[in-house]
Amino acid sequence: MSHIPVLLNEATEGLEIAAGDVFVDATLGAGGHTEEVCRLFGRSVRLIAVDRDQGAIERSRKRLAQYPCDVVYVNDNFRNFSTILNDLSMPAVDKVLFDLGFSSDQLVPPEELEDEEGRGFSFQRDEPLLMTYERDPSASSLTAKEIVNEWPEEKLAELLRELGEEKFANRIAGAIVLRRKERNIETSGDLANVVKQAVPPNYERGRIHPATRTFQALRIAVNGELTALSEALKAAWKRLNPQGRIAVISFNSLEDRIVKRYFKELSTQGGELIVKKPITASGDEIKANPRARSAKLRIIKKEKFS
Repeated sequence: MSHIPVLLNEATEGLEIAAGDVFVDATLGAGGHTEEVCRLFGRSVRLIAVDRDQGAIERSRKRLAQYPCDVVYVNDNFRNFSTILNDLSMPAVDKVLFDLGFSSDQLVPPEELEDEEGRGFSFQRDEPLLMTYERDPSASSLTAKEIVNEWPEEKLAELLRELGEEKFANRIAGAIVLRRKERNIETSGDLANVVKQAVPPNYERGRIHPATRTFQALRIAVNGELTALSEALKAAWKRLNPQGRIAVISFNSLEDRIVKRYFKELSTQGGELIVKKPITASGDEIKANPRARSAKLRIIKKEKFS
């Protein structure tokens, strides 16, 4: 199954991209949103496509080769937004999209995780328990394996509650600690089994995999995602031209809360909320693409430099 971009029309239309714009796709991923901009505008829009995964960039480059587009590909983390623009001698941009990717309340099929294969993101595969977006993590890099095998039970439970919004955090943390006394938890499949056995059999009435929120918490912690999002939003706003727009598609309440609060703050500092409430996927889109179920789109417009 090919990757289907979420809220595609809503995001591209809400950004009001126009000829002459500089558009930044800060989370290129499979390239679906950038492909739509290429299809609609060709070389009349300058595109900057950012992704921390070089493999994702190469696949998107092939996908977009059929379009007459001017795309600059950047292999970097969007938290370095200002540095990226500085390196490109780009003082300001017009439109920015952040598609935050992983959903916190849906079961991600393995074929949708090909960019991260082999790093422990999927509880449907038995992989080394890394969960880092770094292709070649150093010895000092934090990994999910280190967290689950070395962190104290209380700290583990706190992590699961705060970053996973997991109501069975204490039970899961306790089960992890009991298991690692026997032997280390080495793989994603191993961890998924520990979590599954720790929670009630009717967990979420089967709507999501029992390990979804645990994996979310670990992924966010390992990659510092919430801090990165806050830093990237501030940098993007600073480098946005007047009348420019930022659109953010989030997939969990932690991300959405950061976006909501920051956009509300900006609305008192020269920003205009394009939508008062987040745009969500239609029933038809959810039926065609279940991963759209939890997506929320927020858009803000910059009225003046700030």
